Amino acid sequence: MDAKVITHNMSLSPTLAQWRSLRLKPKHTFVVGVLARPSDNITEETLRKTTVYNDNWFDKLAINHLSKSVQAATGISNNKSGFDSLVEAATVASQKFNTIQQQEIILDALDRAFPKPILSVIRRVMPPSKIAREYFAVFTTLFCAWLLGPCEVRESEVNGKREKNVVHIKKCRVLEETNCVGICTNLCKMPSQIFIKDSFGMPLNMVPNFDDMSCEMIFGQEPPSSTDDPALKQPCYKLCKAKKNHGTKCLT
Repeated sequence: MDAKVITHNMSLSPTLAQWRSLRLKPKHTFVVGVLARPSDNITEETLRKTTVYNDNWFDKLAINHLSKSVQAATGISNNKSGFDSLVEAATVASQKFNTIQQQEIILDALDRAFPKPILSVIRRVMPPSKIAREYFAVFTTLFCAWLLGPCEVRESEVNGKREKNVVHIKKCRVLEETNCVGICTNLCKMPSQIFIKDSFGMPLNMVPNFDDMSCEMIFGQEPPSSTDDPALKQPCYKLCKAKKNHGTKCLT
């Protein structure tokens, strides 16, 4: 598939980010999305086929911790285990709450999952810089594959120079398990961008490709506004599990 990159020159105005006191940034050029074929072109075989994961003890510990944090944030627990428990917690959040509430729930869950003193120390010792951007990319690739799926560090251009500040997720584990665009955008992309910016002062733009379920996390790049983000205009997959099983309107 030939992908095209769209760029815009505009001032950012993310509504949810404004609620959490994010400052508006000056105008500059940035990537806002990757054009892919419409989701209706994705075959049912692609959606039904999922990667088999053999989680180690660290993976299971991290999955359980995040799942419990999401359950605590929603106030709704489940009896499942492993990654199924995390998927169930996310699915329940997508069913019971509107899109803004979903994003706030994940922000609450992340606040519960990561001790604030540690986040504050990291922010002080690693202010935004090339080293910090590349560090976050490497750290995410090494320690977050249990959530994201297999990923690798890639380069992008920052201020006219090449940096290894991009995490390329080959096939997102959450999106693969749920087949739900709404869960991807409302329970992963949007709150993750805000959490990283709020916690570390590090801009993050997550660019999912719904055609092949890959994604790029670009550290140091401001995301587009919610009204201009292609990811927020993506229609549901035909086999969206949340929509099929629960009649959920995932994107509204």
